[in-house]
Amino acid sequence: MDLNKILFRFTRMFYIEENNLVLTIFWNSLYTAFFLLPLGINLPTPFFIISIILGLIHIVKTGKRVVPGNKVLFLFPLYFMIMAISLIYTDNISDGIELLQRSLSLLFFPVIFLFVKEDASTVKKLFDFLLLGLIVSFFINVFYAFCGISPILKANFESFKASLEGVSILLGALNNAWNYFIRVEFSGLVNSNYVSLYILLVLSYYLKNKLQSKIQVFIVVVLFLYLFLLASIAAYLILGIMCLLLIFNISEKSKKYTVSILFILGFIVFLQNPRVFVFYKNVSDNTIQNTKTDNTTVEKSRLLTWDASIKLIQEAPLLGYGIGDTNDVLMKKYEELNYVSNYTNKYNAHNQFLQTFLQTGIIGFLILISIFILLALRMRRSRNEFSVFLILFISLFFESMLVRFNGIVFFSIVIPLLLKKRSILSSRIIRNISNKNND
Repeated sequence: MDLNKILFRFTRMFYIEENNLVLTIFWNSLYTAFFLLPLGINLPTPFFIISIILGLIHIVKTGKRVVPGNKVLFLFPLYFMIMAISLIYTDNISDGIELLQRSLSLLFFPVIFLFVKEDASTVKKLFDFLLLGLIVSFFINVFYAFCGISPILKANFESFKASLEGVSILLGALNNAWNYFIRVEFSGLVNSNYVSLYILLVLSYYLKNKLQSKIQVFIVVVLFLYLFLLASIAAYLILGIMCLLLIFNISEKSKKYTVSILFILGFIVFLQNPRVFVFYKNVSDNTIQNTKTDNTTVEKSRLLTWDASIKLIQEAPLLGYGIGDTNDVLMKKYEELNYVSNYTNKYNAHNQFLQTFLQTGIIGFLILISIFILLALRMRRSRNEFSVFLILFISLFFESMLVRFNGIVFFSIVIPLLLKKRSILSSRIIRNISNKNND
């Protein structure tokens, strides 16, 4: 392939509209930001800011009316306003304002998408760039992992002695080396739970169609391997539910039998991940009652976090504690309950629904739930769409996604696009009148 063809294919990846420079830069900034999402926390931020500014400029320039069926997107600015109002009864104003600043995309992007029309091919490119970023981040993490283990393996091979003790030491070194390829150690760029969410969404988006080339098969294999190494238990759970939905949706008996066998084999493979055994052991060997020590496991800490959060919600169910004070009251509750590890590590609620209830009380909680109820109703039309809903919904039960910028901005873009009257997951292209020449 010559250089001209490569350049042509590369430029085709971006959004080009000759008569609208604002929209061109808007979409290309989003594409770049989605590419950078799996590569670092701060890298995509400038591009999201650029897209917000240009999106607002587009609104002022066009002055179009809002489509009535898309008014559901106003729930996001409403959620933001409830967060802002909670500053009135927040003592820790600085932390509250900091979170509110990180949450500005919840206010701006849904409003922007009320006025920016998109077609399925344009939105597909968001997932294309996210996929590209995931592939790049996978190989970067592989490189870092090999850099981490090479001194360990080199030292042990150089000092290896042909004896039982020597073999035992070498096996121990190999086990330590393997740890560089599992979970947190393998996701030094971005939190493993966030990367797992990105992978699941990309897989769900692309696997709705048959794989038609070797490169597509290779990419899917890499994504499944990435998911396996990240070892997010929540992601494993979601993946299992998605596979079961796929099996139940198959009408042909022979094909259903084959897919079921593949599911069982895949299930066994994922269970072989050492992280799964550690998770099961840490949860099964400990209970809430015997966790008042400073060596609490991560799994146990999450259960304690939920326990403390529910206790606090029962004390202030109406208004919550304000977005600035939520983490402060959690720390006090951890200290009161003697949850030493949670207090030391300053854990948030690790559940967005609990986090929102703590921040804004019943009102904010109901708004957040309403968004997902409407999303479920909008996406019940097909297995593929409902799988995407499950990925987004279940992920909020295991992480406070709307606390970190990566989670906030991702949800403020993807969910509004899914909630719009015409689905971005549909096989039909939603064409803009002004974009026909670009399709």
